[in-house]
Amino acid sequence: MGMAMDAGGPAVGPNGLPAKKAVSPINLAVGATLNLFEVSTLGQPFEVTKTQMAANRGQSMAQAMRVIWSRGGALGFFQGLVPWAWIEASTKGAVLLFTASELEYRFRLAGLSPTWAGIASGMGGGIAQAYATMGFCTFMKTVEVTRHKGADGSAQKSSWTVAREIYAREGIRGINKGVNAVAVRQCTNWGSRFGLSRLAEQSIRRWTGKTDPADRLSNGHRILASAIGGALSCWNQPIEVIRIEMQSQVQQAGRPAQMTIATAAQWIYQQNGLKGFYRGVSPRIGLGVWQTVCMVFGGDAVKAYFSAKK
Repeated sequence: MGMAMDAGGPAVGPNGLPAKKAVSPINLAVGATLNLFEVSTLGQPFEVTKTQMAANRGQSMAQAMRVIWSRGGALGFFQGLVPWAWIEASTKGAVLLFTASELEYRFRLAGLSPTWAGIASGMGGGIAQAYATMGFCTFMKTVEVTRHKGADGSAQKSSWTVAREIYAREGIRGINKGVNAVAVRQCTNWGSRFGLSRLAEQSIRRWTGKTDPADRLSNGHRILASAIGGALSCWNQPIEVIRIEMQSQVQQAGRPAQMTIATAAQWIYQQNGLKGFYRGVSPRIGLGVWQTVCMVFGGDAVKAYFSAKK
């Protein structure tokens, strides 16, 4: 990458403008590694709990966790991790950091503030990762959580068999069901996470008196900024519930067989009212904080480390 980086966002050159970063495979490797770490630790348990609550909107968090536990104990909270979450994590993180990093440089060069450049680059990165790999991975993760399984968490058919059957029956659209909702979610997710994290960083800089971009924030302050960005980005929970409903395998009388974003939203409102759009928001806040700390703070820290080695 060949440059020093500030506490968040692109590096600043001697003329005060963002320094040009060389396209580096390090960005790709950092994104994949951080995402694999995130999903294999706290990420997947939060994801499974959120999905269970959003797909079964009559369940409380305690009830959802008991159901998940009944499907394999602690391993029940890691349903869909192998292979789908690992496939998704090893690709979407690379796509996100590569795309967002390059876009953020371009937007800063065009004169956007760190906050608006963060929002715009996060949106672009989120859309790119949704259509690149997340459509079928997110769908299959949801299938694993919502399809029928035995009391020990076992299923009559393997995950790969289910994926092949869906593809044979419905083609590429079948295994990418809900991808447009995923794109909307990812666009708003990472636009919010990067943008709100950058905004929090700027606020912390004013609070601490470190207004010079060359002054680095402490790790604690940067983690706090990432956590704030992750928590506040959960304002878009309704589109996440819609996405899960579109991909859910839960059988219910009267439920439309083929759902669009509009028909899924209508179905959720008919069944659960406005509160149905916010089912699973608590574990999603936890997920959002953890993801953003890993990908925003972690991404900045690791890229800064490699930059300093140049």
